[in-house]
Amino acid sequence: MPKLSYRDAINQALAEEMRRDEKVVVFGEDVAQYEGSFKVTRGLLKEFGERRVFDTPISEAAIIGSAIGMALGGLRPVPELMTVNFAYVAMDQILNHLAVMRTMFGGQCTLPVTIRMPGGGGHQLGSQHSHSLEVFFMHTPGLKVLYPATPADAKALLKAAIRDDNPVIFLEHEGLYNFTGDVPEDLEPALIGEAAVVRSGKDISLISYGAMLHVALEAAAQLEKEGVAAEVIDLRTLRPWDKETVADSVARTHRAVVVEEPPPVCGVGAEIAANIQEMIFDELDAPVARVSGADVPLPYARELEQACIPHAEDVLRAVRKTMNRKTEG
Repeated sequence: MPKLSYRDAINQALAEEMRRDEKVVVFGEDVAQYEGSFKVTRGLLKEFGERRVFDTPISEAAIIGSAIGMALGGLRPVPELMTVNFAYVAMDQILNHLAVMRTMFGGQCTLPVTIRMPGGGGHQLGSQHSHSLEVFFMHTPGLKVLYPATPADAKALLKAAIRDDNPVIFLEHEGLYNFTGDVPEDLEPALIGEAAVVRSGKDISLISYGAMLHVALEAAAQLEKEGVAAEVIDLRTLRPWDKETVADSVARTHRAVVVEEPPPVCGVGAEIAANIQEMIFDELDAPVARVSGADVPLPYARELEQACIPHAEDVLRAVRKTMNRKTEG
């Protein structure tokens, strides 16, 4: 089975879907001539030409507004915003138009728009380029929100997103672009809304997604040395998210820790913890714990930035507390 980087898996998905369907178009700031700020769109202009891969002005509102018009006209646009923080500039187009038009028109139109956005911290890019804004999109009815953690899932979920007739927010963590993994050559589109149990365990459930999945897996490996078998769940899709898989896991382990990079206030962890307690409260042997990013604008200084992002040590402390184990340090 070939190995691909997260970056190349996304590139491969874009190319394959563009070959499959001539209505798929890719555009955004520097995606054509420069081949993307993170080189995700490398080679697409050369293969598909400037009518299907093109650069845009520096206007996120215009990028998403154009995508809406293209979708209503029968295309399947895949716009890229250079970073998720820049989505703030296009929120009116995303929230007041893209997310609601199909419902407002009584289902008489489809809006197959997939918005690709890199984000996440850890690279000293400052507050305006490093935040994790998935909760904004999760809170919006009418949008699907995907956040893959592995190259295989990045490819399979992007293929599913492009083929979906509804608007999809496709989030990519900047820290994962060089991460490599097995990607089957005949990989089919994933099922949107299905989580994956990536490590089995009986003592506690670690629930995460995106880059934080790898933090959870690192913590689980350390816990195994301590005699604790942690089950690790990759949500993969944040809206809709797979409540059944999460509930089944926690019902077996009776304890849970949710690991997320965004700040905790009204966050992904809060949503999952509330649902766990609503669904299977009687199965819990301890309160659901959350490990989140710091509730501050992300700093530029490396030491401060790293202090604001969850690491395996933070997950270990939460697990030990949840299991009434002594916290080290």
